[in-house]
Amino acid sequence: MLRVSAKISNKDIDIQALAGDPASANVAMPLGAELMRFAESLAQRDGPALGVARQTLMEAAGPEVLVDAAGVAANFQRMVRIADATGIPYDDMGSEMGKQIRKDLNLDAFVSAQHSHPSE
Repeated sequence: MLRVSAKISNKDIDIQALAGDPASANVAMPLGAELMRFAESLAQRDGPALGVARQTLMEAAGPEVLVDAAGVAANFQRMVRIADATGIPYDDMGSEMGKQIRKDLNLDAFVSAQHSHPSE
């Protein structure tokens, strides 16, 4: 979806930001690295890192952006939990695009990858 959205809006993106590359996060997105660090520390439930990321984001963007970022992160957590609980299927990760994205981001290195796509 990110690639298609970027093409439609004529934005350059670097999907390596999804794999935690701060330099890639700043491509076409102001505050990308700060937002990425905030989101990652939140998702990883890393309290000390979250405190640093929260402070860094607030200093760089202000309290309004911090609150918005926290709201977006909370909404994504909610949506994922609802999808998991109701059994909503994931996109076809067996498609050629899905395979390419997994390769580009080295997603198969994660232990949970065995549950994310069909055996090939």
